[in-house]
Amino acid sequence: MIFIDACFRKKTPYTPVWFMRQAGRYLKEYKEVRAKAGDFLSLCKNPKLASEVTLQPIDILGVDAAILFSDILVVPMEMGMKLDFLVGEGPKFAKPIENEKDLIALSEDSHLQLNYVYDTISLTRESLAEDKALIGFCGAPWTLATYMIEGEGSKTYHKSKKILYTNPYFLHQLLKKITHNLQNYLEMQIQAGVNAVMVFDSWAGALEAEAYLEFGFAYCKEIASFIKKKYPHIPVILFPKGICGALEQIDGEFDVFGVDWNTPIKRAKDILGEKYVLQGNLEPCRIYNKDSMLKGAKEILDTMENKGHIFNLGHGVLPDLPKENIQDLVKFIHNYKG
Repeated sequence: MIFIDACFRKKTPYTPVWFMRQAGRYLKEYKEVRAKAGDFLSLCKNPKLASEVTLQPIDILGVDAAILFSDILVVPMEMGMKLDFLVGEGPKFAKPIENEKDLIALSEDSHLQLNYVYDTISLTRESLAEDKALIGFCGAPWTLATYMIEGEGSKTYHKSKKILYTNPYFLHQLLKKITHNLQNYLEMQIQAGVNAVMVFDSWAGALEAEAYLEFGFAYCKEIASFIKKKYPHIPVILFPKGICGALEQIDGEFDVFGVDWNTPIKRAKDILGEKYVLQGNLEPCRIYNKDSMLKGAKEILDTMENKGHIFNLGHGVLPDLPKENIQDLVKFIHNYKG
């Protein structure tokens, strides 16, 4: 698998490419399957349909890896929190985490309730071409904790940060419990058939660097260490969005570092390129304009020279990006000689 070879810095004939959120609303095929499922959570819980949308980008775009179709919030949901996805509002937990009683009530065995995810993986791996990788994933402890404390997405994260600065012990206890669940969850994904795992810390940039390293990245490192100790052949990818100012302090037992679009790829290469394979980092909105898209892709490819690099966006595919441009981007990357 060219994607797995690239994760381990092996020589590849071209730079492999896949996209975060590559299964989504920009594809009419995805919208048709989602309509059939009824709602987003029902789609996540239906292995046959979830597998179908996982595979769509492989067939439609020609990317080198599929990523499991699911959601980061199924873990806190199966830890015991009631979750709803409201049209136009996004995910909401009915009762956010507020005190010790709420913390104690959270399950430590959510991985045992997530068989629909593992069934999706098994079905997908059976249908996926042998040369295409399947990526499993989870949300990072800090990102999940913000949703669990705020009850929904936030622009300020003031509830989470208030706890961080007024009751850091409580936050650490919550993060430890989430981490334990995630370690088991990723292990079960590996046993079900994924070829790599990725940890998304979407809200890493909400914290100043010192706080993030203690309350965010430290737990990502624990997850990576747990996986690499048991499954050294499985690449671990970390994507902490928005931490350009803390790159010099990044370390840990993972293989690939996801670079967001706010971070110049040359800066990431200069600081981390010898330690980790880099993944990224085209600004997603460049895809609205083909010339801007190809110019940005060329600059990234020229900087990385097909050495220690996996092409991706600096965040996820947006719902209204033109599919045809994304298809052209994949062909450009696969054929690029520098």
